[in-house]
Amino acid sequence: MRTDLPSGVGRFRRPLASLAALVLPAPVVLAHPGERGAALLVAAVAALVAVVALLPWPVGRVALAAGAGAAGVVSLLLDVCYSGPYRLPAFWLPFEWLALLGVLFRVVRRVPGRWVGPVGAVVGLASLAVPLRFTLRMPHGGWAGSLIAAVLSLLPTLGVAGAALYLRVLDARRERAVARARREQRLEVARGLHDFVAHEITGIVLEAQAGQLGPQDREESAALLRRLEEAGLRALDSMDEMVGALREPQSDEGADGPTRRLGLTDLPDLVARFGTTGGLHATVDLIPDVTGLLSAEAQATAYAVVLEALTNIRRHAPDATEVTVRVAPGPHDRVQVSVTNNGGPTRLCRPLRRRPGSGGTGLAGLTARTTTHGGTLTAGPHTPSGWRVTCTLPPGR
Repeated sequence: MRTDLPSGVGRFRRPLASLAALVLPAPVVLAHPGERGAALLVAAVAALVAVVALLPWPVGRVALAAGAGAAGVVSLLLDVCYSGPYRLPAFWLPFEWLALLGVLFRVVRRVPGRWVGPVGAVVGLASLAVPLRFTLRMPHGGWAGSLIAAVLSLLPTLGVAGAALYLRVLDARRERAVARARREQRLEVARGLHDFVAHEITGIVLEAQAGQLGPQDREESAALLRRLEEAGLRALDSMDEMVGALREPQSDEGADGPTRRLGLTDLPDLVARFGTTGGLHATVDLIPDVTGLLSAEAQATAYAVVLEALTNIRRHAPDATEVTVRVAPGPHDRVQVSVTNNGGPTRLCRPLRRRPGSGGTGLAGLTARTTTHGGTLTAGPHTPSGWRVTCTLPPGR
């Protein structure tokens, strides 16, 4: 349970509670001997409420809801059962009333949802009733004085409850924002692992498989090892970026998340690397005029779509020999990014089916990312034979 005071002040809660437990009953020795019993009872209840208001909760296995509820019930019982002189409640009334307001503030702000209503109602009722312990027993107080006292107590009670409720709402919003940020960070890491690391690892596996098909001369072996080294280094770089983003807080300037912010101008390098493995002829048709139409986030999504489509070709279209990546103007002044291959469509249907626990990666997750930018993502057979993935995004800065 979090305290309501700053951490530097919270350490004084126990000493203050101990001091209240000792100081509030002390004036009992000044009471008339025949009234000391009633005075001790009133002082003990005031001290109990003050201790509940000051202690850091939970205390052992006792939660704030239990302590506050007990304090409110004891205060209400004393209001009903007190039969001593009316002068005694008047001395301890301010202390108990202020302590009840403090307990009410902590209850409304910190007690869990299912208990905040009942416990808050008990403590709030006790704060309203404690002045009546004095006014109803006055010789000439009457109901008018009691009504005025109740109204004067109601306004601070509502103010304290309202302030605590406002802070509780702010705390809940902050917790939801932190939870959303953590979820987005986990999803971003999953996307980075899937988009970049899995892509490079797939290329490494294919290169290794190709190297086992037949004897190679020294130059071919050196070129193969060089490509494997470069792909491995790129995978390690992606891992380092993701781990670094998790370890260090992101700055406001240039905070792009745990994955690299790549765009349409990076597609030629991606396609060139892709064309060096598997015997594929890969080309890119990038119209310069459209590269600046998309925002940085939309370009990163388009790049991820191309990367995922190329990875799926490696995994599921071993017979493909031609791959074309095209970035061109689309309908309604949009930018259209397409990846087309001449492999068979049967095996390529599987990547669109989202597996349980996939975490929002793959084409299913990219479809959701494209939708957030106001675009569309489609995949299907391409005439006369092959498969095409098309991403259409609206312009924006």
